[in-house]
Amino acid sequence: MADILVIDDEKSIRNTLKEVLEYEKHNIDLSADGIEGLELFRKNEYDVILLDIKMPGMDGIEVLDNIIAESSDTPVIMISGHGNIDTAVEAIKKGAYDFIEKPLDLNRLLITIRNALDKSELITETKVLKRKVSKTYDMVGESPAMQKVKEMIDRVAPTDARVLITGKNGTGKELVARWLHEKSNRASQPFIEVNCAAIPSELIESELFGHEKGAFTSAHKERKGKFEQANNGTIFLDEVGDMSLSAQAKVLRVLQESRLSPVGSDKDIRVDVRVIAATNKNMKEEIENNRFREDLYHRLSVILIYVPTLNERLEDIPLLAEHFNELICNEYGMQKKIITPDAIEELQKIQWTGNIREFRNVLERLIILCDKEITGKDVITYSQPISK
Repeated sequence: MADILVIDDEKSIRNTLKEVLEYEKHNIDLSADGIEGLELFRKNEYDVILLDIKMPGMDGIEVLDNIIAESSDTPVIMISGHGNIDTAVEAIKKGAYDFIEKPLDLNRLLITIRNALDKSELITETKVLKRKVSKTYDMVGESPAMQKVKEMIDRVAPTDARVLITGKNGTGKELVARWLHEKSNRASQPFIEVNCAAIPSELIESELFGHEKGAFTSAHKERKGKFEQANNGTIFLDEVGDMSLSAQAKVLRVLQESRLSPVGSDKDIRVDVRVIAATNKNMKEEIENNRFREDLYHRLSVILIYVPTLNERLEDIPLLAEHFNELICNEYGMQKKIITPDAIEELQKIQWTGNIREFRNVLERLIILCDKEITGKDVITYSQPISK
C-alpha cells in the first residue's frame, strides 16, 4: 500500500486514476491544479506523484521543479495528452521518474508505479544503512584527549601525508584511519584495510602486492594486491608492527618509488596510494630488537597520532554510553534503555583494559540482561563475564 498524489486538471482522469489505484489498495489524494498539488505535497508525505504537464496557472514542469528542489527522492511520473519527445526528455532531465502519454495505458501505468515504489524503497533502505554506518563510525567524545585527536585529523586529513596511529588494543585506531580517509580529497576512492597480524608471513607479500598465475603452488590465477586495489585511494596497514622484514622492504620501495612488483612478476606497476598505518607496539623497542626497519618507520610516521585509552578519557563515558545504547538497541530492534547516573559512576570506576571494544561489549551485555533501566547495581553485577 502506497500514498499517491494525483495532480491533473481533468476531472475524469483524476476519478479514473483514483478508482483504479484504490482498487490496487493504494491511498490516493487528488488535486485539480499545480498550486493546490504543491500545497498537498508540502503537507503530506507521498510515495509517488502522478503529474499532468499541461494545466492552467502553474504547469506540470514548474510543479516538477518545485518538487525536485524540495524532495528529489519522491518519484514523479509525468502524464500528458500533449506529449512529445522534447517534453519527455525535458521532464526526465529535470528529474522525473518516467513519462506516460494520454490516453493512459493502465497496465503500463501500474507497472511504472510499482517500479517507482521499488526505487523509493531502495532509496529509503540505503538511507537507513548509511545512517547505521555513520553511527557505527561516529567518533564519540569531547574530552581534551579526544579533542586533540579530532583537531589533528582535521588538520592532516586534507593532505597526502602518511600517518602512523598508535594506541592500545580497542582504542579506535581503525576509526581514526577511516576519518582521515573520509575527510581527505580521496574520500570517493577506495579505502582498503589490511590486518598485517592476521595474514601469515608467507602470504603477506602476495596479499599486499598481488601475484602472477603460477607464482606459487596455490596461485591458480593472477590476483591484484591491496596496494593496487587502493590505487588513488587509501590503504590502511593495521598492526603494521607485525609485518615480516621482507614485506617491510617491499613496502619501503612502494613508498619511495610509488611502484610495485607482484609476486612472480618482473613488471612494475605504478600506484598512487595514501598510506595510513597503525600499531599497538612500542616501535622504538621493535626497531632496537631488529624486528622493524627504522627507515620504514620514519617513512610511515610523517604524522603521529596517539589514540588515548578509555581510562585516559573517563569523562567521555556518559556520551559513549548514550551512543552505544542507541546503536545497540537499534540493532536489536529494542527500546532504548534508561542508564541511571549511578550506573555511569560505576562504569567510570572500571579499569578498561580492552578500551572501547570492551566498553561496547559490557553495554551490550547490560542492554540484553536488564529490563527498562540499567542501574549501578546492574553494572557491578554484569560488568564482568558471568562465571559458574
